[in-house]
Amino acid sequence: MSVDALSQILDAVRMRGSVYFHTSFAPPWSVRVPAFERVARFHMAMRGDCWLRVEGIDGPIRLKTGDLVVVPHGAAHVLADEPDRPPVEVDEVVRRSGYRGEGALAFGDPDDAEACKLFCGHFEFDESAVHPILGALPNVIHIPNTETMNAHWLESVMRFVFAEISGAKGGSDAIIHRLTEIVFIQVIRSFVDAAGDGAGCFAAILDPKLGKALASVHQSPEKNWTVESLARMAGMSRTVFAERFSELVGLTPVGYLTHWRMQQARRHLTETDRLLIDIAESAGYASEAAFNRAFKRHFGETPGRVRRTRASVSGTV
Repeated sequence: MSVDALSQILDAVRMRGSVYFHTSFAPPWSVRVPAFERVARFHMAMRGDCWLRVEGIDGPIRLKTGDLVVVPHGAAHVLADEPDRPPVEVDEVVRRSGYRGEGALAFGDPDDAEACKLFCGHFEFDESAVHPILGALPNVIHIPNTETMNAHWLESVMRFVFAEISGAKGGSDAIIHRLTEIVFIQVIRSFVDAAGDGAGCFAAILDPKLGKALASVHQSPEKNWTVESLARMAGMSRTVFAERFSELVGLTPVGYLTHWRMQQARRHLTETDRLLIDIAESAGYASEAAFNRAFKRHFGETPGRVRRTRASVSGTV
C-alpha cells in the first residue's frame, strides 16, 4: 500500500502529540496559556461550555461540549467561563491546585455541576522542520461538535489517551503519539472540508490528483521529475497541473521538488553518517559538487558545514 503525502510530511516535520491534563474548572474561572513556538495547542470540551480568546484574533470563540479547537502557531490564548473575565496564568493555576500530574487539574469546586471539563495538549513540530504546511495553518481552527465527522469516535479517542496517561503502562508514549497524530489528521480533514482551496497546501495534499504527485516526489525525490512527468502522475494537463499546484502549495512543482530534496538531505546530514555522495544521489544529484552548490543556495551554508556543526554539538570532534 502506498504511503500518502500527508503521512510523509508529518514524518518529515516530526509531528508529535503530547497531552497535558484534563481539567475541572468551576465558575468563575479564566486561564491564560502563554505563547510557545513550534507547537499547535489543542483543547477539547468534554463537558460544559467555555470561551476562547486568541491573541491576534478579533472576538471570542464559544466552545460547546464536543467542540475541538486548535491554536496552530502557539499563540497566547485565554480560556474562561465568561469572555471578558481577567485571566490567571496557567502555571499559577497549577501551583494553586497542587496538581502533580494525576487526576484533573481543578480550579474552583471540582464537584460543581457546572464545572467545565477540558482535554488539553499540543502537537509539536521539530525545530529544524520547514514545510509549507506549517505556514498554511490558520491562527485558529475551531471544529464544532455538530460539524465533526465521527464526533463520538473523537471523544472516545481522547478518553482512551487519558486512560493511557493515567495508567502509565509500557508503550503509553507510543500509543499517545499515534492517537494524537490521528486526531491531528482528522482536524486537518475537517479544516480542508470547510475551507476548500482556502486551505492552501493542505488542499493540495488531500487532493486525489495533486496528492498523488506529491506522494511520488516524497517517495522518490532522486528521480528526474519534470512538470510534465508529475502532471502525468496526477492525470492532469501540464498547464492545469502547474497552475493549480502553484496556487495551492505556494511553490512551483520544481520549486517544491528542490525544497523537499534539500530538507531530506539536511535530515540525512544531521541524523545519519551516510557518505556525502550517497546523500547527493538520494537527492537527485549526480555529483557532490552539484549537490553542494544547490544546498548552499538553499540554506546559505555547505553540507560539510552542517555535518561538522552536528558533530561538534554531539561532541564527536
